[in-house]
Amino acid sequence: MIEVKNIIKTFDGVPALQDISAVFETGKVNMIIGQSGSGKTVLMKCIIGLHQIDSGCIEYDGRNLPKMKPHEIHMLRREVGMLFQGAALFDSMTVLENVMYPLEMFSYESKKEIKDRAYFCLSRVNLEERSFDLYPSEISGGMQKRVGIARAIALRPKYLFCDEPNSGLDPVTSLIIDDLIYEITHEFNITTIINSHDMNSVMEIGEKIIFIEKGVKAWEGTKDEIFDAENESFQNFVFASNLFKQLKMFKQNPY
Repeated sequence: MIEVKNIIKTFDGVPALQDISAVFETGKVNMIIGQSGSGKTVLMKCIIGLHQIDSGCIEYDGRNLPKMKPHEIHMLRREVGMLFQGAALFDSMTVLENVMYPLEMFSYESKKEIKDRAYFCLSRVNLEERSFDLYPSEISGGMQKRVGIARAIALRPKYLFCDEPNSGLDPVTSLIIDDLIYEITHEFNITTIINSHDMNSVMEIGEKIIFIEKGVKAWEGTKDEIFDAENESFQNFVFASNLFKQLKMFKQNPY
């Protein structure tokens, strides 16, 4: 579990996050959503530790990140997996080498154990062995995202952060990635936090949703509570497309 308490973050005196508190639950897909510039990316970067907060508390299972010593932060980093928006694979490394990299950097396992773990992770994200020796430029965007997920779980993380995991993917591949993240979260009991504006993903796998507007937490709930939400800004964001407007009308008048 990750808990943030009364987080305040400013840039040159301009507030980016204003007194945000939230609990991101273990074994669930937690989503931070909002318009571009709303503060959702800033919030994720604060939770990870890429931005230093002005005040407040960020706790990883009771451990306060802002008060950790350097060696404690280093240990925490080994418990964190990160799936970047563009997969961020190393072009000069093969698929297998990309997944082995964090294990070689941070684990104390033997070369055989590292390779076996990389094989397991790649197989878990449904990649065939014939692709393991290919380079990122030789595989599709969806396959790159799956390699990114395999690399993110290689160190057996307790916490998984995903930045716009469906960015640039077609709808079918997006569903595959959503399902994969959901399965891995529950299978390994990970605290997963996804930064997204993809409402398809929110409706599919959003078990805990935080809506950020102008640096403020404007709504919090589950995907099942979205249609009953009374926050006007949240409603306008969620049901911006004609498809979701029609879905809302059907939910309200099914007959």
